[in-house]
Amino acid sequence: MRVLFVLFLAALASAQSTAPAKPDSPANAGSELTIPAGTKVPVALKHAVSSKGTREGDGVYAETTFPVVANGRVLIPAGTFVQGRISHIQRGGRIKGRAEVLMHFTTLIYPSGYTVLLPGAVENAPGVDKTSVKDEEGTIRSDSQKGEKIGTVASSAGTGAVVGGLSNGGKGALVGAGVGGAIGTAIAMLTRGNDVKLEAGTTLEIVIQREVSVDSSRIPTTTRAYSSAQ
Repeated sequence: MRVLFVLFLAALASAQSTAPAKPDSPANAGSELTIPAGTKVPVALKHAVSSKGTREGDGVYAETTFPVVANGRVLIPAGTFVQGRISHIQRGGRIKGRAEVLMHFTTLIYPSGYTVLLPGAVENAPGVDKTSVKDEEGTIRSDSQKGEKIGTVASSAGTGAVVGGLSNGGKGALVGAGVGGAIGTAIAMLTRGNDVKLEAGTTLEIVIQREVSVDSSRIPTTTRAYSSAQ
């Protein structure tokens, strides 16, 4: 009888040890991770964007170039696709106004296909020449060409002075300078400012504006090699 009782207890203990964990047990807790607001993510564009050829509403496609890690856990692996949209385009003006491109990033697509919505904006544009990021929304704006246009006017005025001086003497030099200056001003007014040009492979740094929750079970713990857009 005692042997049967011992066997019964052993069988009961074995059944308890192999029973599946309950949904709210500690073993299944903590599957959700948070990407904090302010997280910066380096990306490379998969296609060209410019203030001349791109239109408002066009899609923007990029890929992360370096993993984002917090507390020893990968939150965004390298090679994650980032999708967005052009919110504003402005070409450089002939007299005033600089070219601008504003884009917002809206979606992360992990290598596994797991998709997460996010609010993202351009924080920095280190790969774009002659531009700067002018506001918190991430507007990329071309640098001012005021000095270049003044140089165009001055150069034309100087050429006019030389031509006038050779043909009519001192008085002609003054007339020539005036004509050259007028031509230079006209050229400067008719010429648009520099466009913002972002070639495929251009590096940008985007910032996540609000915290984003992600499912840790759907994020790979290792990162795959980054494939350049170039």
